[in-house]
Amino acid sequence: MLCKQDEFKQWFRAKVYVMSGPGERPFDSLDLQSTTQVANGDLGVSTTREEHHGKLRQPVQIHYFTHHSTKYYWNDVMQNFEFYKGLEDVKMSCVSIHSDHSSGLPKTLQDYRRLFFGENEIAVRVPSLFKLLIKEVLNPFYIFQLFSVILWSAEDYYYYATAIVFMSVISIATSLYTIKKQYVMLHDMVAAHSVVRVSVCRESKDIEEAMSTDLVPGDVIIIPANGMIMPCDAVLTHGTCIVNESMLTGESVPVTKTSLPTSGEEAARSFNMEEHKRHILFCGTHVIQTRFYAGELVEAVVVRTGFSTEKGQLVRSILHPKPTDFKLYRDAYLFLLCLVGVAGIGFIYTVILSVMNKVPAKTIIIESLDIITITVPPALPAAMTAGIVYAQRRLRRVGIFCISPQRINMCGQLNLVCFDKTGTLTEDGLDLWGVQTAEGGRFLPPEADPAKESLVNTVFVACMATCHSLTKIEGELSGDPLDLKMFSATGWILEEPTEEETALHNPIMPTVVRPPKHNPLTHSTELSELPSCEIGIVRQFPFSSTLQRMSVVVRRLGDKHMQAYLKGAPEVVANLCKQHTVPHSFTETLETYTRQGFRVIALAHRQLESKLSWHKVQSLGRDLIETNMEFIGLIIMQNKIKEETAGVLLELRQANIRTLMVTGDNMLTAISVARDCGMVRADEKVIIADAAPPKDFHPASITWHYTENPAQTHQDHQTVEINLEDAVSERVTPQDQNYHFAVTGKAFAVITEHFPQLVQKLVLRATVFARMAPDQKTELVEVLQSIDYTVGMCGDGANDCGALKRAHSGISLSELEASVASPFTSTTSNISCVPHLIREGRAALITSFCVFKFMALYSIIQYLSVTLLYSILSNLGDFQFLFIDIAIILIIAFTMSLNPAWKELVRQRPPSSLISGRLLCSVLTQIVTCLVFQVLAFLLVRQQSWYETWTPQSDACNVSRSSLSHSPNVTSPHDQKNIKNYENTTLFYVSSFQYLAVAIVFSKGKPFRQPSYKNWPFMLSCISLYTFVLLIMLYPVPAIDSFLEIVCVPHDWRVTLVIIVIVNAAASFVLEILILDIILGRLIFRCNQGGNRPTQPPSAGAPQEANDRWASSFLLWLFCRRNKPPRVSYTQLALGLRDAADWPPRPSAVTYARDLQSHTSAAL
Repeated sequence: MLCKQDEFKQWFRAKVYVMSGPGERPFDSLDLQSTTQVANGDLGVSTTREEHHGKLRQPVQIHYFTHHSTKYYWNDVMQNFEFYKGLEDVKMSCVSIHSDHSSGLPKTLQDYRRLFFGENEIAVRVPSLFKLLIKEVLNPFYIFQLFSVILWSAEDYYYYATAIVFMSVISIATSLYTIKKQYVMLHDMVAAHSVVRVSVCRESKDIEEAMSTDLVPGDVIIIPANGMIMPCDAVLTHGTCIVNESMLTGESVPVTKTSLPTSGEEAARSFNMEEHKRHILFCGTHVIQTRFYAGELVEAVVVRTGFSTEKGQLVRSILHPKPTDFKLYRDAYLFLLCLVGVAGIGFIYTVILSVMNKVPAKTIIIESLDIITITVPPALPAAMTAGIVYAQRRLRRVGIFCISPQRINMCGQLNLVCFDKTGTLTEDGLDLWGVQTAEGGRFLPPEADPAKESLVNTVFVACMATCHSLTKIEGELSGDPLDLKMFSATGWILEEPTEEETALHNPIMPTVVRPPKHNPLTHSTELSELPSCEIGIVRQFPFSSTLQRMSVVVRRLGDKHMQAYLKGAPEVVANLCKQHTVPHSFTETLETYTRQGFRVIALAHRQLESKLSWHKVQSLGRDLIETNMEFIGLIIMQNKIKEETAGVLLELRQANIRTLMVTGDNMLTAISVARDCGMVRADEKVIIADAAPPKDFHPASITWHYTENPAQTHQDHQTVEINLEDAVSERVTPQDQNYHFAVTGKAFAVITEHFPQLVQKLVLRATVFARMAPDQKTELVEVLQSIDYTVGMCGDGANDCGALKRAHSGISLSELEASVASPFTSTTSNISCVPHLIREGRAALITSFCVFKFMALYSIIQYLSVTLLYSILSNLGDFQFLFIDIAIILIIAFTMSLNPAWKELVRQRPPSSLISGRLLCSVLTQIVTCLVFQVLAFLLVRQQSWYETWTPQSDACNVSRSSLSHSPNVTSPHDQKNIKNYENTTLFYVSSFQYLAVAIVFSKGKPFRQPSYKNWPFMLSCISLYTFVLLIMLYPVPAIDSFLEIVCVPHDWRVTLVIIVIVNAAASFVLEILILDIILGRLIFRCNQGGNRPTQPPSAGAPQEANDRWASSFLLWLFCRRNKPPRVSYTQLALGLRDAADWPPRPSAVTYARDLQSHTSAAL
């Protein structure tokens, strides 16, 4: 057995197995001369012998264990266990993959590698109902219930025991159905197309058909012309594929995958899954089409299999999610331990009392254990789950679906939400605002329509028409929305070759684009001498988010030279162009557009050498093509903000919920959108942290650029100017906290690595994160969580999956399969779902607190009643327990959870802990109140003139005390359990009203839930139960009295009991509502929220405020809460920075990293 920590820092135990094999590692080179058998399972090699240097090599012993669907193998060198991902474990270059791994594996080596990697399948085993039942029944809660049922049966409490068994069976059946359904759904999602027949290349150049489960890293598979669902992660070595990756990215736009480069600088780099993902076909993705040479096959080398694939890791994260550490549940266990402690006191009290009264040993054991089952309520988990189930149902009505119901409560604590920009805050598509061509090193005036006759045959429009990754699927153009907008603006036509046309030619038939036929060729353009404007796209270099560009090689029909066209981020394109072709006003023009929120794309072209052939172009690296380009102009795209965005962000700001923008777009564009949508207000400054890595013996540095307040200009549409200042005399003072940091992905990486001491300070006030890679979004969420923020993430699913999974509450606006990684998915494609979710989360959280407090009080009230009755060797009757637990508690607990969420988001946040001053005060005051009135009623009934030890002959209702005293007491048998007596009847009436009183007091409405009077099932239940108990108390019904084992008491005492329960209810209401909520809540507990804000000087005309401050100070001193530091890290950090003289840094200051110390230079 092995005991280790997993990736979640949780301890686990695993059994270590041993297998035999001819090598210790999967990629060891084996020269097998004689191999009898290589087993295809865990038993290893039966009889494997190798002739190596004249010696007979014996099989080696390999130790391994399996945890969370991953196998770990012992490494003698590391002296630790390691796991193998796949072919990438062999550190090699792209060229090495072509030279060493593109010919296929022999069958023997394939079988050997299968020892380590197993079958290529993502196996989601659906457990049998019996296994699920055993696992569910072994839950400590059900074990405790079983103990309770056995105990109650021993006491002949069969009815209540039967009721509990009935509830448990329903609960277990519901749980089993839900769990089984989730397993089946996941199994069906994974099993679809997971096992297919594939064509595998062998080392002998043979091609054989095999099942996809037999694949191992290093196998070479052939991608059929009509496409397939990928059963593994594989890297393309020959040909081109068009792939739908919506299962992984959430984006249904087909992407083009090209073969791994074979020459150039890129080919010499080490192969990396992330860096070369544009060449990788991921498991589960759909290959729609392939492009190939006649006589050649589209081939791919298997890189990863099984759970190591991208799809496998996604499924693994669903099967074994990161444990959610929510304070409510931890505090609930602590509170239950407190109840167990109270039960222990009752246990000792019962034993001592019974021994003193010489009670039989069997009765002592049963009654002592019974006090434990009374104190810990068996219906608590079911009652607390009700609020979450109701919230989930309400969310479904507004189009929000949840796959992790427990996270609904977490939504109630969100105090920061990160938003993706494109498709989330702004519209999904881009509109073409215009184009601005460049000629002779200067910009020409902008043009609104690139399809006009004067532009149709220019190099600029040719670049727009060819530099894209569009393809036709079933006759319809498909591809990136930006490419679609750009291409459709030209008015050109795209035609793709058919499979028959491709087979007729030796070289690949290119995709052809041509201008519209109704546009005659104009003779005023530089290409007027060309006989045709048809252009064939010879090769594509797909867009790379790392390189921030894409390019194509094309040939115009009849032209001897090929052309290279390039598009991408303006800064990147300008650096790849000849400097004399880039306009001198490039920087100013670019800033003019980006300040106004436009998305700008630059275009460039280059004429290639005439000696380049079709085949040679296919083997060239993109770094040889994308150089010495000529700058030809800019495309200006407009991304409009969604109508709902500004209103939702304002609502979140008013609710004191911080909002961040995390985008892959340009910095100035992101800042402009942040201002337009209200994330950054007009009077607030933005400080750009521009970090540079160490270079040429200079340490890493951060330059702090301030931006001025935006100048609003009213034209046809509103624009926002952002003026960067290199030297600003005005600085944000510590008292003026209206500033935001803006950080790029590059700067974030530098700061994280070289300025770790500044990371938390920066994210505390950072609002805009631009040019962020997907893994950086996830890293940002983790940093925010490290300073105790409860983080929500809202994205459209594309590149946001990691952050959506890592956040406390991830909300996907995509309904595609990638949404399976997000706890919440909205069918509404805007951020209006976020306030809905937070409101329902707050309502569910408050409901959980209310139900928990109610169930705790129910246990304590019943505990007090039974403890008082034990003092006279009595107890509550079987049907009294049944009436209280079923008719009162269960009905109230399930109906009080029905309050809908309040219609507005308020600044106040619900408490996150049960172990908080306010909640503890609430519970303790109600316990004391119930104790006082139960003891009062218990003592008063014994002081009544008609009181005596009850016997079956007693009739306090109709007979005077003198006649009672002379009546014989021995003619009828007496109840051995002593259930029927005046104390029992009195406490039953009083406690019944106490349950209802605390239910109403705890069931609060505003500011997080609708008022209880709008919850008609709850109000109807309370009124019905109040009426029923009041009627049987004032007007006894013999049949009901006999059923509940209630004895008759005089009418005067019944009226006295009514007065007692009314005063009890009034005391409970005053203590909870008036004292706790109004007085202590406003003067003490709210100080935790108000203490973070700077104190304001007192107003001379507000004596009431002065009195409140004096009262608050006194009560804070009384409760030992004065000057108490805040608990959360981000508040402590904010308080520490509030009066810091060197924060924020001065304008244009430079912060250096030296010896892990930061040094800030004087302002330039």
